[in-house]
Amino acid sequence: MSERLPVAVSDPALATLAERLGLPFAQDAELLLARREACLVLEGDPGRFGQPLAVDFTAGRAAHRRRFGGGRGQLIARACGFTQGVTPAVVDATAGLGRDAFVLASLGARVLMMERVAAIFALLEDGLARALADADTAEIAMRMQLVHGDAARDLEARVAESGFAPQVIHLDPMFPHREKSALVKKEMRLFRTLAGDDADAPRLLEAALDVATHRVVVKRPRKAPPIEGPAPRHVIEGKTSRYDLYVHRSLKTG
Repeated sequence: MSERLPVAVSDPALATLAERLGLPFAQDAELLLARREACLVLEGDPGRFGQPLAVDFTAGRAAHRRRFGGGRGQLIARACGFTQGVTPAVVDATAGLGRDAFVLASLGARVLMMERVAAIFALLEDGLARALADADTAEIAMRMQLVHGDAARDLEARVAESGFAPQVIHLDPMFPHREKSALVKKEMRLFRTLAGDDADAPRLLEAALDVATHRVVVKRPRKAPPIEGPAPRHVIEGKTSRYDLYVHRSLKTG
C-alpha cells in the first residue's frame, strides 16, 4: 500500500469541518485543506503534487464530459446497464473525485457516493454544494447523495441509512501502479498518496455483491487481473480500461 500522508487544517474558519471529520490543526503538515476563493482545496508542495486539488462539477473536465461525453454510449453507462427505458439507481462505493458519479447522474440516475478518506470526502462535499448552487448543474447534483464511510466495512449500513435502492454498485478500487512516479500525473500522485492502494479490494467486492440487487460493476486497467473472488459474468473493454460485470439479475425485469 502507498504511504498515506497526514492531512491537516490550518484555517480557523474550517474548525467545524476539521472537528466533524476528525482532522487535526497544524501548519506544517505535508497536505493541507484550505479555502481558496470559493473552493475547498487540498494542497501540498507544488513541486511534488502540482496544483491544489479540488472537486468542481461546474467547469473543466466535468463540464466538457457532460456536454460531449457520448451520453449512454459511454463505456461506464453501458456497464451500469443504461439502456432505452432503463436508468438504474447506482451506488458509487469508491467515489474518489466524483467524476464517474457525476456522469451517471447527468444521464438521469440517482447516485449514492461513498468515500472513506476524510479529506477527499470534504472536497466532494464542497464540490457538490457548489454544483447545487449552479444553474447548469443543480438538477444533476440533486440526484447525487454523499456519505462518509469505508465501503469494505460499512457499505450495507450506509446504504440502508440513506434509504437508497442499490440496483447497481460501481467500484473503482485503486490499482497499484508500476510506472515510475515521474510518469504519473501530479494530481493522481497526490490522490494515490493520500488514498493508498485498495489492498482490501476482495472484501470490497464481496460487500458489493451482498448489497447490490442487480449487478456490480468493477472498473479495472485493461490488462489487470480481475479482483480475487468470483469470476465476472461479462467484460466490457475500452482502450485503456475495462469493466468487469457481476450480474445477479436483469435490470429490464426489475
